[in-house]
Amino acid sequence: MSLHAQLSPEAEARLDAQRRNSVVTSVVIALLVIALVVLVLLFILLPSLMIKSPTIVAYQAGAPEEDTMDQKEVNPQIQRKPSAPSSSMAKVIASTTPSPTAVPVPETEAQPNLDFGSGDDFGEGWGNGGDGGGGGFGNIPAVMRKRCSPQDRMQRLKENGGVEECETAVVKALDWLQTTQAADGSWGGGYKVAYTGLALLAYLGHCETPLSEKYGETVTNAITYLVNQSAKNKGRLGADLQSNQWVYEHGIATYAIAEAYTFCSQLGVNLPGLKEAVQLGGQTIIDGQNAAGGWTYRFAEDRRNDSSVMGWCLQALKACKHTGIEFRNMAKCVRDGLDAFASNQHASGAIGYTGPNIRGDGTTLSGAGALCFQLWGKEAHSVPRKACKVINKNIKFDWKGKDTDLYGHYYASQAMINYGGRFWKEYNELFRDKTLAAQNGDGSWPLPANTAHGLGNVHYITCLTTLMLEVYYRFLPGTAQ
Repeated sequence: MSLHAQLSPEAEARLDAQRRNSVVTSVVIALLVIALVVLVLLFILLPSLMIKSPTIVAYQAGAPEEDTMDQKEVNPQIQRKPSAPSSSMAKVIASTTPSPTAVPVPETEAQPNLDFGSGDDFGEGWGNGGDGGGGGFGNIPAVMRKRCSPQDRMQRLKENGGVEECETAVVKALDWLQTTQAADGSWGGGYKVAYTGLALLAYLGHCETPLSEKYGETVTNAITYLVNQSAKNKGRLGADLQSNQWVYEHGIATYAIAEAYTFCSQLGVNLPGLKEAVQLGGQTIIDGQNAAGGWTYRFAEDRRNDSSVMGWCLQALKACKHTGIEFRNMAKCVRDGLDAFASNQHASGAIGYTGPNIRGDGTTLSGAGALCFQLWGKEAHSVPRKACKVINKNIKFDWKGKDTDLYGHYYASQAMINYGGRFWKEYNELFRDKTLAAQNGDGSWPLPANTAHGLGNVHYITCLTTLMLEVYYRFLPGTAQ
């Protein structure tokens, strides 16, 4: 006889409940252990994934004023520590897919459209050019994006009449600039703000950003220097704000930091104070426009429309527009500025200095005026078309002779590639090979025989010449629209 123990229904129900509770408890404990492991791993790995922004001296920055400013000293002991890119970002400019949409130089000349336009319908840039650019640059304005893929850059260089030696020369120049940068991020002597702005534009023209593996620290330190100057002087960018010429420095530096902000904001690089510096820099230009529609020394209100000053102001405002930052009265300011250039045009088509008064062969400021119209989507207007014809007819280039006005050629190279066709082909043949042949072995360029327009500084000359050789890919020509 065998005996079989049998649980009562109540006892069996309690046993089942205990089993279920045991299973639930085990699952909860397992989940808690996994969560704890994840938290420990995050605690260990998170610091190495953080990207630190460079330290920037902070000042109380206010709106530009015309009265006495508070002069504050930059801490000379500051240690700027630009962040190294993470492994996923270090190669951000290396695109492997060349764009099929690069636009060749047209062989025909467009017919001029004499209708200037009616209001706020300025274009967004010189064409849209397709997708271009490697990872991280998808939201950069198309006008700037094409310079950011090495493949696209070389494709556009060759299609627009450049040779590989042009790219080699640019890289050598950027290397030289890197070795000559001061500890505070600046370059040059008396006009350090302008010289730093020009060098920064040369790096940005090659799509070198704070994330660039080779030049990232150089670019970051240059931006930091200019942001510090803005904060120190309540948005006004100049080495000596008592001089007449600081307005040039302000235009050049605002142009540079605005273009830098466009890259940084799209790449997720947060440089403290950069946005504020751009906002104040651009608004200072707009508010400094005189009643005649132009600009002059010290942003004075004297109705003197200085074409040379106006060129930098309108270039800077275009860079400001690309940032997406809001500026008061931007559209009206630009319209009035272009009207001021038109009022300085001589019957011959040449653009004068402070009116239709022509100096020399008339090409220097003709390039400045033509470029500004083209930048703002008005390349078909009669003003730039007549100015480009003057350039084509009169401009000369001889590094060892009297005809090397590099200030004029900085503008002419951009205006003529934008005009396209025969004018660009002839201009490219005029300047390219002579420019390449003149470069020093260290990457700089020597003083030309003609040192007009302040061309007595090797840094200044090297920056202008580098920007000229980047013209093949720096912007998309307006003829691409």
